Amino acid sequence: MPAPAVYLDWNATTPLDAAVREAMLPWLSERFGNASSNHAFGRYARAALYEARSRVAAAVGAHPTEVIFTSGGSEANNLFLKGAAVCLPPGRLAVSAIEHPCVLEPARQLARQGWTLTEIGARADGTIDPEHFRAALAARPAIVSVMAANNETGVLQALAALAAEARAVGAWFHSDAVQAFGKVALDFRALGLSALTLSAHKIGGPLGAGALVLDKRLELAPLIAGGGQERGLRAGTENIAALVGFGVAAERAMQRREKDAARLTALRDGLQARVTALGATVFAPESARLPNTLYFAFPGINGDALAGRLDAMGFACGSGSACSSARSGASHVLAAMGVAPDLARGALRVSTGYGTCAEDIAAFVGALMNSIAELGSLTAVSAR
Repeated sequence: MPAPAVYLDWNATTPLDAAVREAMLPWLSERFGNASSNHAFGRYARAALYEARSRVAAAVGAHPTEVIFTSGGSEANNLFLKGAAVCLPPGRLAVSAIEHPCVLEPARQLARQGWTLTEIGARADGTIDPEHFRAALAARPAIVSVMAANNETGVLQALAALAAEARAVGAWFHSDAVQAFGKVALDFRALGLSALTLSAHKIGGPLGAGALVLDKRLELAPLIAGGGQERGLRAGTENIAALVGFGVAAERAMQRREKDAARLTALRDGLQARVTALGATVFAPESARLPNTLYFAFPGINGDALAGRLDAMGFACGSGSACSSARSGASHVLAAMGVAPDLARGALRVSTGYGTCAEDIAAFVGALMNSIAELGSLTAVSAR
């Protein structure tokens, strides 16, 4: 099956950066040691693991000992929520209603196990409703989780202010920063976070590598018990090749972040003007958003059908979160924002990256115009 000509789904995953691939290759061949071994092969692996940990930590203003490597963002989110719940007496937790399913679902699991769950509402602009947030804090939750940037809308949350309010009531404040990482500045210490979730494959790194950045003063229970790796919080022989790639990807993402942000913002804003002129409704157009993300819908046109038509024409984009695309129904994020279900079902997400150019966007606009004309005609015929 030929690859799409234009890839516009960078929020789902990114291509492996060439420098990352090059750094990983030795660890897929001659450098095959186990980092827990005491001989030379193990020592080389341990050194590579420490360097990768240091690079990831430096990218978010953390200390290397605060970085717990995982298999990805989903595991890191589960490790924090479930690991914290084991170490705390059953009480209250609060998460935003627009979280990724890998935060919402473990939170709901904890609710079935005796915790009291509050899902914090969102406003029409995609930001957390401050009144809902403060009402949740008034109930004195032990755990609070609010994502840094939404994977569908790209809307950024005011993490530092939210974390400060949560700390004031004694809550542990966690943020899923998988989408924000590499696209906007993140400083774990300055933001005042208890924990932060990261993933490699959103920044040009390999699939299957992620991290939980955890304040060393906090105690968690491991999800996976065994050999004591990762400060005893994640047992299992480390995937050195993937983690080496993660470290290099983090370093390279930081090096190009500001330049990419300016260029991608210009592409996003230009595309926003074009789709608006074509009659689309853009979600959260005035909010602070990721520079690479545009989420919109054409009234009367199904988003899945539109994404499928564009795919057939060689353009890969999404109709929401890649992790929930198999589920039927409209986006839970748009529902939380108060978007009407009929419009929400038309949602299409375009997300760009360091490999996207102006010619890609121009070609996409042409394909989009053809697609909405064809689908609009079919809708008109079926309505007769």
